[in-house]
Amino acid sequence: MKKWYLGLLGILLLLLLAACSGDDDDGSSETDGAEGTSDEATEGEDGEITLEYWQYSFDSKVSLMDELIKEFEEANPGIKVKQTNFPYDQYNEQVAVQVPAGRGPDVINLFYGWVPTYVDAGYLQPLPQDAFPHEEIESEFFPLVEATKMDGEYWTIPTAVRTLALFYNKDLFEEAGLDPDSPPTTWEELEEYAVKLTKADSNGRLEQSGMAWEPAQQGHQWLRDGLTRQAGGEVLSEDRKEVIWGDDPAGLEAFKYWLSFPTDLGTSEQGFYTDDVTAFVTEKAAMNVDGSFRIGTLQNDAPDLNYAVAPLPGNVEQSTNASFWTNGITAKVEGEKLDAAVKFLQFLTSDEVMERWLDEIGELPAKEAVAMQDKYVNDEIYGPFIESLPYANAHFFVDETKERELVINAANKVLMEGADPEDAFNELVESTQALYDEYWGDK
Repeated sequence: MKKWYLGLLGILLLLLLAACSGDDDDGSSETDGAEGTSDEATEGEDGEITLEYWQYSFDSKVSLMDELIKEFEEANPGIKVKQTNFPYDQYNEQVAVQVPAGRGPDVINLFYGWVPTYVDAGYLQPLPQDAFPHEEIESEFFPLVEATKMDGEYWTIPTAVRTLALFYNKDLFEEAGLDPDSPPTTWEELEEYAVKLTKADSNGRLEQSGMAWEPAQQGHQWLRDGLTRQAGGEVLSEDRKEVIWGDDPAGLEAFKYWLSFPTDLGTSEQGFYTDDVTAFVTEKAAMNVDGSFRIGTLQNDAPDLNYAVAPLPGNVEQSTNASFWTNGITAKVEGEKLDAAVKFLQFLTSDEVMERWLDEIGELPAKEAVAMQDKYVNDEIYGPFIESLPYANAHFFVDETKERELVINAANKVLMEGADPEDAFNELVESTQALYDEYWGDK
């Protein structure tokens, strides 16, 4: 029981320490309060089963889920699904408050980086292997879904995934004399393009950033799963217990390259025009590393922005970060309700739902065969993200919030305190290892 409450406290701290996943899925689209409640009866007079489904309040996802729920209910008489939504910044807090009070979801949508904390809290149950065989998951889904496999069990399964790619402004490319149909493909070219696309006033103050740079957004992901792996390095050992980021020169090489944009090259500035997304939308940044989830935001908020997308420029290897929101079944669900929850998860991970999720939400199908269809691979905007999926990596977080903060702190030591990059990087590795030691210490 003590572990349960400590785990729930940990979930609450995820919220209190920082914005949870750092992916900024367009907070402007979130609603202000919870939709629905979670304390109604879950079984009707006629034996009808009602599942409680929770996801955060992102308008397009809520609307599509309402449609999907109706279709599921029509195909499964006797099962009802009640969707409850909370604002993004209140989501984990509501879990920590509602569950001890005897309320909460039966099926829950989580950022994958939170899953270890929820598993430790005893809040999730493993996916039933008869319904979700491991060999089937590993043959049909992209390998990155293994980020939520722990203790030999899959605890959640996603409908969609996201990768990072390079967004660039085609008009600013032309102004700088660059071919908008030939984006940078290597580290060296990215540096060259960033310099050409940068503008400063007579006092050297940045007016146009050639390369947006923001560690708290996707910057830490680009460093960890993009640049480090592109340089031939790894962050974690295969068993996920050792931080091997500094075991060969690749980790430090990636860290120095990442920092070169706001330092040696002078193309970038942390907090420029508030953040990298705002700078890119307002055409004050010519390039930005961002996720496929950003497409919907740009379509809504900047419909006239003349931009394109390309795979992340590579080095020794090709690599990009991947992330995803994923669905699991909570621990106390059993009997007929468990059977109903399994049916709902099978529906949410069907090929048809994955296609609709891409078409209406902009996130990529989690199954390889669905994502790699010609209509998606050849799409001008989605194609580069799809192309990157086979070599995408979803980092295993023991604590997503703290790991992100450690990267931000390392960058700030160099940028604000004048620390030597190698010293800052070594401290980052040591601090991250301490976090992993603490996590695995009682396992």
